[in-house]
Amino acid sequence: MTTSPTKRRLITLGVACVGTAMSYMLGLPLPFLFGPMLGCLIVALMGVRLQGVGYVAKGARTILGVAVGASVTPEVIGRLPEMALSVVFIPLYVIIIALLGVPFFRRLFGIDPVTAYYAAMPGGLQDMVIFGQEAGGDTRILSLIHTTRVLIIVSVAPIVMVHGFGVSLDNPTGDPAASIPATELQLMVGAALIGWWGAHKVGLFGASILGPLIATAILSLFNVIHFRPPTEAILFAQFFIGIGIGVGYVGVTFTEIRRIVLAGVVYVLILASLAALFTELIVLLGAAPAVDGFLAFAPGGQAEMTVLAIVAGADLGYVIIHHLTRILVVITGAPLVARFLRARRS
Repeated sequence: MTTSPTKRRLITLGVACVGTAMSYMLGLPLPFLFGPMLGCLIVALMGVRLQGVGYVAKGARTILGVAVGASVTPEVIGRLPEMALSVVFIPLYVIIIALLGVPFFRRLFGIDPVTAYYAAMPGGLQDMVIFGQEAGGDTRILSLIHTTRVLIIVSVAPIVMVHGFGVSLDNPTGDPAASIPATELQLMVGAALIGWWGAHKVGLFGASILGPLIATAILSLFNVIHFRPPTEAILFAQFFIGIGIGVGYVGVTFTEIRRIVLAGVVYVLILASLAALFTELIVLLGAAPAVDGFLAFAPGGQAEMTVLAIVAGADLGYVIIHHLTRILVVITGAPLVARFLRARRS
């Protein structure tokens, strides 16, 4: 008997809630992110057919777009020239990743050229899967590799920040909803929905984050809003991002673990080494403190890095400018590479 999608979603939410409660009781960092992520991961690997929560998860991502957009203040814009010293390294960072990643997946794991390229790119999980699918890549391989990348980065980065940099991850994620003026809460909701809808209409990749980000940044720059989304909203976003990562392993087979997931694990080690080199370079040049540089070059998704930057009390404007630059380089370069790969195949 086949379980309905609705029932699978209810099971998924139940598993995520139990995981969150266990993480909270055990005192793990970011329980609203790690709890649902680890709970869904464990249950998925046990063979349970969990189900993602669709538009609810995308809606949760709009909250992070609003949080980032609210951090784009006139002060941050005024600091762009001083950020330029490290921002200029982003294109070089992406090029080196491509030069290392594509041969890695092609020669060691026999993955076709199109899939290898999109597997190598450190963009958002969903964006890279969609790009790769449109270019003719293997969606399943891309999903597993990028899910593995994000899972490991999100799991290891807090450990590095706490034990390597001495950072506490207890920075307030925002003000309580009750302390934020109702008009500003309404403006945030409007920016989230209108920005998401508008970005989707024009075909902007990462629309659920970038659309609200742009809409909220405009309000922030014109001094219309002065707060980030409330704590409750940020925790809501963490919860559904954690579910999204965990359910990425639903239906994984032993063969896929042995080949595709292993490839993703080894590749994360390569990316982490490269990110560490660039972070060290940025710190030595005096372009940023170690934590900001680490989060700016960490090869995780923009949503996950936003959460970590907020709870670490990092310079959110600095971190996000670098991730947006990386996304821009990857997105603008992807179609060009796709045409080149199609031409080679034909």
